[in-house]
Amino acid sequence: MQARQVRSAADARQIVEERGLDHVKVGAFDIDGILRGKYLATKKFDAALDGGFGFCDVVLGWDSKDQLYDNVRYTGWHTGYPDASVRLLPDTCRALPWEEPVLFFLGEFAGEAEKICPRGLLRRVLERGRRMGYELFAGFEYEFFVFDETPESVRAKGYRDLKPIAPDFFGYSVIRNSVWSDLYRELLDSFQEMDIPIEGLHEETGPGVLEAAIVADDGLPAADKAALFKTFAKVIAQRRGLMATFMAKWSKDWPGSGGHVHMSLRDLQGQPVFHDASKPDGISDVMRWFLGGQQRLMPELLAMASPTVNSYTRLIPGFWAPTDATWAVDNRTAALRVIGGGPKSQRVEYRVAAADANPYVILSAAVASGLWGIEHRIEPGPKVTGNAYDQKFPARLALPRTLWDAAQRFKSSKMARDWFGDAFVDHFAATREWEEREFRRHITDWELARYFEII
Repeated sequence: MQARQVRSAADARQIVEERGLDHVKVGAFDIDGILRGKYLATKKFDAALDGGFGFCDVVLGWDSKDQLYDNVRYTGWHTGYPDASVRLLPDTCRALPWEEPVLFFLGEFAGEAEKICPRGLLRRVLERGRRMGYELFAGFEYEFFVFDETPESVRAKGYRDLKPIAPDFFGYSVIRNSVWSDLYRELLDSFQEMDIPIEGLHEETGPGVLEAAIVADDGLPAADKAALFKTFAKVIAQRRGLMATFMAKWSKDWPGSGGHVHMSLRDLQGQPVFHDASKPDGISDVMRWFLGGQQRLMPELLAMASPTVNSYTRLIPGFWAPTDATWAVDNRTAALRVIGGGPKSQRVEYRVAAADANPYVILSAAVASGLWGIEHRIEPGPKVTGNAYDQKFPARLALPRTLWDAAQRFKSSKMARDWFGDAFVDHFAATREWEEREFRRHITDWELARYFEII
């Protein structure tokens, strides 16, 4: 049996036995989209297939640097950090090319933890969409920088004077992807073997920056593939003595890294619903309302798409990232880009998302806001023509400029509480407030250079 043929607990037991494994690797994604996991002995794995397994819930109670939140209710010193239950998902079984014959299985948090589990959040949103008569089809594309550095060297350098694998601007370079063909080939082949096929991989504009477009899939599998891609692209790079980063913006001198999401809806019979040849730009009523909801709610859900302090350094004019909740047809200066071409290809690209966003969380925000728009028949504003950066838009379309402001908008969103639940909204907002507070504790080089001598 092949790993991607596994569909049930019985299949999982069979493939583990066939491979003669004594351990398997399991993991679940935390609130920041970081894969937390461990090796399980096959005997424990066998039991976990039926009853799940315990995972210290501190992984939902600390930040990306393992610093404990002091402002969340779900877990903390006040609860003693007990185990959370994790349910294993047999159909996520994958072989890891560099660890053959070891198998990897994804899990998601269950019980009380399910209310704040990012994967559980997306599953609930998609289930509500199905009750409305729609299913999601989505694909992620990521920009990420690759450096000739190691985890040790970047720390020794204080994250300064880092060496990208290639210098300067040279987008879509055949020279660069030929020189680095071994790296490109390993990315393409490894992810193909893991059933995370890449439909496009190229040099972006900037030093050592690549862009990968993952083949589209149904909602949950699409998010699984995106989250696993981010994790294992880093693994592949580090095994080569390199480092990949999905930071929204690592340098003020270069464009940031987007994590754009392409999405469309189908009815329950599998027919696309975004295209109507009789309508302007081929945009059906359903797609227009979907756009309307995304546009209307983007400012109050921005924390889900731009979840770090660093995310907001990317959202500035002229750097290929939107600054207002705008939409347009095939125009990359807008936050929402309609891509036409026919029933099967018609889709919307959600361009506000940064590469640092949790794929489950960003997809939940983008889809739920669109479905809400359909539910309430929300009309979008006028489409943008020309350069959106040079135009003025109503204040209601302005995106929050800081993570703190975005967290406050999110926390007060009635739509978010309806679609995501109070537990998730309160927990996620608190984690973003914590993130901003952690930033405020530090003195930046910019402040020292600006104020130390002169003020």
